[in-house]
Amino acid sequence: MKKITVINGPNLNFLGIREKSVYGNRDYNDLIKMIEEAADKHQIEIDTFQSNSEGEIIDKIQQCYFEEVDGIVINPGAYTHYSYAIRDAIASVNIKTIELHISNIHEREDFRKISVIEPVCAEQIYGKGLDGYIIAIEHILK
Repeated sequence: MKKITVINGPNLNFLGIREKSVYGNRDYNDLIKMIEEAADKHQIEIDTFQSNSEGEIIDKIQQCYFEEVDGIVINPGAYTHYSYAIRDAIASVNIKTIELHISNIHEREDFRKISVIEPVCAEQIYGKGLDGYIIAIEHILK
């Protein structure tokens, strides 16, 4: 059975609370439910993880190596723009990783257009709302 880990960074636990005009009204529990439904549909195992702490995110990425995960979907939040430590963790595990953003980061503030994570990922998906997670999962399965 294929295994995918979905990692969410800072403030993703505040979906449905923070900037609804950007991130929508659905909350983090709605996202988890969508991901669980995708796991059932595709008959795969999906582990979800959220942390506001950079070190915990790095630990989770490294754990994926030892658990022989088939793919990682990561929404690094603000760490996208400056966390070389998360970038290096992704590069070191050599697992197909897709960077995901709910909003269209290329139509927002200038600093959001720069990702230090993207070069070590197989793909970057943005601007698809929460549905982007399902798209990313399906891309890993291809």
